[in-house]
Amino acid sequence: MAGLTELVAANVAFIGTHFAMSHPLRAPLVGALGNAGFQIAYSLVSFATLAWVYFAFSAVPPADLPGSGDIGWAIATFITLPAMILLAGSYIGNPAMPTPKAAEQARAEPKGVFKITRHPMMWGFALWALSHIVIHYSWRTTITAIAMGILALVGSHLQDRKKQVLMGEAWAEWESKTSYWPRWSAFFSAGAFPWAVGLIFFVFFSWLHLPIGSIAAGIWRWF
Repeated sequence: MAGLTELVAANVAFIGTHFAMSHPLRAPLVGALGNAGFQIAYSLVSFATLAWVYFAFSAVPPADLPGSGDIGWAIATFITLPAMILLAGSYIGNPAMPTPKAAEQARAEPKGVFKITRHPMMWGFALWALSHIVIHYSWRTTITAIAMGILALVGSHLQDRKKQVLMGEAWAEWESKTSYWPRWSAFFSAGAFPWAVGLIFFVFFSWLHLPIGSIAAGIWRWF
């Protein structure tokens, strides 16, 4: 129980410091440290709290729940594919990324995965988290997956608020043309690149699950 308590504390520290430094504390910290100093401080805190999550996670038994069996694994596999498609397409033309072309991208017509949601990376992480929750394999996995899901979905909402302040009309225009919630029917019009790279991600990261996590996942569970 002590191990699970520490894991909860580590996850709360990770997402709490992320939210605090990204939003209410950002302006005063940038004012005190400058942009470069803030980025260094932000990175150090993020790496330190994530390392705490890792070590607390490793200290808890890997399997202490009954699991949801093949049905759970099939659902998790099904959920992971759209997660990888969203992640693959999120790096192209994303005005939420720190780029000098952000305003220009926000005024353009949504393409690729942005026809689905304006937060494809965050929803990719959220679906990835959900895929681990439905397996019902261990408390350490469930606790950490819930934390990462909260970080992704609440974080994307807070990002909208921050971008409204930073980008003004450009972000308002982007919001008017896109959706926070995924438009699932738009997946088939996301384009060849997100689908092709997403499928590669899906196959590769599912395969990587065995050598890293010692558990066969995705399609490899049945091959």
